[in-house]
Amino acid sequence: MAQDTPAKSDIDLLDKWRDGDARAGNELFNRHFDSVCRFFANKAPNEVDDLIQRTFLACVEGRDRFRGDASFRGYLFGVARNVLRRYYRDKRYHDARFDPLVVSVHDLGPGPSLLVADKREQEILLQALRRLPMDHQITLELYYWENMSGSELAQVLEIPEGTVRGRIRRAKELLEAALSDIAESPQQLESTVANLEGWARSLRDKALVKAGS
Repeated sequence: MAQDTPAKSDIDLLDKWRDGDARAGNELFNRHFDSVCRFFANKAPNEVDDLIQRTFLACVEGRDRFRGDASFRGYLFGVARNVLRRYYRDKRYHDARFDPLVVSVHDLGPGPSLLVADKREQEILLQALRRLPMDHQITLELYYWENMSGSELAQVLEIPEGTVRGRIRRAKELLEAALSDIAESPQQLESTVANLEGWARSLRDKALVKAGS
């Protein structure tokens, strides 16, 4: 009886793609498409398809800068973060002093999120996330939606791993403050905050946008 062929690692697929193997590129793209789609859907909804393409292209072009001892997901979303920052700078939404720890997606004024909320708690949570400074929004979305480890978040955010826990704590504080501003009643605020992790994780599969659609 034939044994199943072991799945190729992300790095193997990336190397084969760089060497011209389109099939390997398609496999890597499909493996991580949903996650990268979620990343952009709540931050740059008008350009999701293009930004996804730019991210994977930049991953191939920057392969030599990727250390094999680090997480591929950390590398991928670090690239996505840089693509997003370049996008807003190129669009001149902000000047050269653009600071992702200060400026939010809400400040930059993109269109509505492509994540679809079933409940009002989900809707106000999406709004609150977009009011956080961009790097805090990235921190919480990767933490809740992609279950990223501290080392992976450090890789994405380009910070020491020892500061990640403090970054998550600060992002949650800012999120609760934003929710307080948006909530329509104390009861709604309490319902959202009391089950913050549950509401956040329930949004994980709500990205409806598809590349090329």
